[in-house]
Amino acid sequence: MARGSTSKTSKSNNLDGFSAATVFEKEQGITYKDFLILPGYIDFAPQDVSLETQVTRNVRTKLPLISSPMDTVTESQMAITLALMGGIGIIHNNLSIEDQAAQVERVKRYENGFITDPIVLSPKNTIADIDNISVRYGFSGVPITEDGTLRSKLVGIVANRDVDFERDRTIPLAKVMTTELVTAPKGISLIQANEILRKSKKGKLPIVDKEGRLVALMSRTDLLKNREFPAATKDSQKRLRVGAATSTHPHDRERIEMLIARGVDLLVIDSAQGYSKFQIDMLKEMKKKYPEVDVMAGNVVTREQGEALIKAGADALRIGMGPGSICITQDTMACGRSQATAVYYTSLMAAKYKIPVIADGGISNIGDIAKALAVGGSAVMVGSLLAGSKEAPGEYYYENGVRLKKFRGMASIEAMEGGGGAKRYNVEDQKIKVAQGVSGAVVDKGSLFEFVPYLMQGVRHALQDMGCRDIPSLHKALYSQKLRFEPRSLAAQAQGGVHGLYSYKKPIIGAD
Repeated sequence: MARGSTSKTSKSNNLDGFSAATVFEKEQGITYKDFLILPGYIDFAPQDVSLETQVTRNVRTKLPLISSPMDTVTESQMAITLALMGGIGIIHNNLSIEDQAAQVERVKRYENGFITDPIVLSPKNTIADIDNISVRYGFSGVPITEDGTLRSKLVGIVANRDVDFERDRTIPLAKVMTTELVTAPKGISLIQANEILRKSKKGKLPIVDKEGRLVALMSRTDLLKNREFPAATKDSQKRLRVGAATSTHPHDRERIEMLIARGVDLLVIDSAQGYSKFQIDMLKEMKKKYPEVDVMAGNVVTREQGEALIKAGADALRIGMGPGSICITQDTMACGRSQATAVYYTSLMAAKYKIPVIADGGISNIGDIAKALAVGGSAVMVGSLLAGSKEAPGEYYYENGVRLKKFRGMASIEAMEGGGGAKRYNVEDQKIKVAQGVSGAVVDKGSLFEFVPYLMQGVRHALQDMGCRDIPSLHKALYSQKLRFEPRSLAAQAQGGVHGLYSYKKPIIGAD
């Protein structure tokens, strides 16, 4: 072809760039950094972009964001926060069966408004104890029981108005607590409890048994959740949705049964290589025994793998083998696939069955999320992007003046010794364990209540630039070849990032 000329197709259709089919038919796999998406026509604002999506056959979310089932990423607090904001969390299984089930129950009960383990004080405690609770937990409405423990007789309650103007903070709570109480009986429904709170205009509603013993607490702030978090991911009973990970090992059948009994909405079969007899047999068994619960299967990276799991009953596919920031599977095991290529080809196959694919791994910023969706992903599953947040498990610590949290791969030696990682990588009974992941640290990201909206607004802007109002129209443009791609050279990648500066400061982590 002469220099300066264009292909016949490109010239006649006035289209620049290439279709995804052309880009991904290259002789080598590509990642999100290897291409750009050419801009489309804009006739709408970013706030008009909907990020609502199917994460499984029957589970729908307002945001295409799922937290990874890693023990330094997702426990109940992470799952609650993501569900409130419109995503969903998958609680890791590096826990005992009872502990993981309790984590699930905590999420399911949260939106119910019933606090089943409220902080309680006794009449002998002082106002100073209320101050300490206020500083540590951010609230001061505390029920008072006879001996200061849950499930003993309720004798009063202390609110801000009872202690605000007391100068002497050593005064016993017996002298300031409110004893004329509005309570509700154990077993009351959410709707009934809400109605009592509305009529009483109280801040807290203690739940008591027939003997007057405190069993739970409801807060007026829970009534505001629907107004504050209109995009929250909820089930038909208005409870927050949550997922949980399980393995293919026979003894995890008890785990599955208990998780379902506690109300889990989504089960994720957590295997590094999901194309196995073990997972296929487990899938068939789960769908036969618990057809009402969706199952996300994986991990897979090829069409053959994915189709086998779909035919076995998978309600969603988890895509990725080795692209995570703490994963060394590709170097260690010589198996895997470049993530963008894996997502594209598996989604192409899964679309025929109307099964969502979840892009798991390789997401380090807003652009990666947008690209994962653009090549066929219905949502992204992230670990490092959410690790280090206030809601992630673990304590903060300082290193060289930087505030950090631990982050480790489930195939790291440390995680495998804990049990869950070993099950995921089928090395639980092996004396010699070969690591496929590492342990490290990530920088403090603050609260996800600020970080997630920032990320998702960036994704809305990205879809606007592509000319797509929502994820279904993005996928329609992808498969119709209207969405155009262009490979990037290493020089183009360098030019597309920050360059030529002596120093600079990112506006927020994960924004580059």
